[in-house]
Amino acid sequence: MSQKVTLACAICSSRNYSTNKNVSTKSTRLEVRKYCKICGKHTLHRETK
Repeated sequence: MSQKVTLACAICSSRNYSTNKNVSTKSTRLEVRKYCKICGKHTLHRETK
């Protein structure tokens, strides 16, 4: 069972990525280091509501 989630940059709060998350294995919010085109560097992206 997967759920579609949106990832937002922790620095500039722009919503750059969307991905799927396995709800049965991951109960916490997803955090991934990805490239932000607004900031121009790799930053932490967190799952939004």
